[in-house]
Amino acid sequence: MTVVDSPEKALFVSTTQSFLQKEMPLARVRELHAAGTSFDPAWWQRAAQLGWTGLLVPEELGGGSVSESGVADLAAIAELLGKTLAPGPLYPVAVVLTALAECTDAQAHAAVIESLIAGEAVASWAVSEPGRGWEPLDPSVTATPTAAGYCLEGTKDRVEAGAQSSLLLVVARCGPDGSEIRQFLVPTDAPGVRVEPQQSVDLVKQYARVHFDGVVVDSAAAVGSAAETAALIDRQSQIAQVLQCAEVVGVVQTVFDFTVQWALDRHTFGRPLASYQALKHGFADMKLWLEACRATTAAAVADVADRSPAAGLSASIAKSYVSEMAGRIVQGCVQMHGGIGVTWEHDLHLYLRRVTLYRALFGTPEEHNLRVYEAEKADRCAAGRATT
Repeated sequence: MTVVDSPEKALFVSTTQSFLQKEMPLARVRELHAAGTSFDPAWWQRAAQLGWTGLLVPEELGGGSVSESGVADLAAIAELLGKTLAPGPLYPVAVVLTALAECTDAQAHAAVIESLIAGEAVASWAVSEPGRGWEPLDPSVTATPTAAGYCLEGTKDRVEAGAQSSLLLVVARCGPDGSEIRQFLVPTDAPGVRVEPQQSVDLVKQYARVHFDGVVVDSAAAVGSAAETAALIDRQSQIAQVLQCAEVVGVVQTVFDFTVQWALDRHTFGRPLASYQALKHGFADMKLWLEACRATTAAAVADVADRSPAAGLSASIAKSYVSEMAGRIVQGCVQMHGGIGVTWEHDLHLYLRRVTLYRALFGTPEEHNLRVYEAEKADRCAAGRATT
């Protein structure tokens, strides 16, 4: 996805890469884990100063992309993040900014947008719920209208950087019959909000379960109108999914590269490991899967960036394939390394943890397979009706 097609993009990518190599190498990730920390807020502000946070925000609201596509620029950053497993709330902040910048009342949220772009505040998307799959448009959290605004009740799950966020964008069901879906900006220090940290398989990615017990917000907390909320949530979902896929491609490429180098450097019976036919075939399979991951992700990024009618389907195809194959490739690389591949000291398990975590977020491969199937079935039915 890191297509460098202009001097500005080349400078942006090289600056980001240098920043990550200097500020967030794997040794630093291990240090953060030992300290029980997800990310340093000062580090995040420096990352924001590089332009990471404003790529999906129009210039009139203080943002701006490097190329003509903020989604493609952000996917390039995500791929680079995968190389060093950098932490930070890039995805939740990007998703929240997408909703704030694209809703009809964007100017009403200008102050929040400015603080998020500057890295002074962190916000996260509270969309998943305990014991439920990926159903962003079917929340159980309720927002009951009151004289002053709304009263939120319920629980959200797997909220990235929930404990580090000052604001949450909460998807809730409201309206007289509960048929209306809305999103609300809720301060994490509001009365009735309780943040419960959750254990994550990743070393530095931290999540939380957030309880809303009679949380009262005013009407200005609503983001977007009722009529546009479903489209906004769909757009946010697509962006979250393709960015996640882009990072996983960066992870898999890095693991594949250092595993190939390991097989070339390591000798047994006087020959490099890479010279054995069985390993050659394994590497060939992994390379094929890796390039397929890259191609499906690139297609999804392009469709989402262009707001194609097929963007949702493309994102599901990428999320399904990349999530399924990334784990297989990294596990294969673990086997290629032999006993050293399962030690704490080796970096392999750090990458395996990240792809394992991402497999379950924003929809599992099985859930996205069903979405692809339903889309294809609908197309076949439509084609059948057109021919009758």
